[in-house]
Amino acid sequence: MSDLLMYIKEMISDLIYVNSVIATELTKITENLAAIRHGEDFIKKSKCIPEHEEINRSIMNIVRKYKKMPKDYKNLEKHVLDHED
Repeated sequence: MSDLLMYIKEMISDLIYVNSVIATELTKITENLAAIRHGEDFIKKSKCIPEHEEINRSIMNIVRKYKKMPKDYKNLEKHVLDHED
């Protein structure tokens, strides 16, 4: 039973990671589409960018909570929190 529980725990941890990638990339896609549709100035003036950054930080906190080793989340963290367009 312990092996099964460990397997399920690791699987859920991996699913959290994958969902975090999806969530953060969808946010970036939305920003890029808004920039295409409305222009860069619209995005720069939007209150959404700081809100998206805060959401991304929250997502990374969740990932860190369930991926205990930095090697498991450092690449995602760098990509998400240091993402330049």
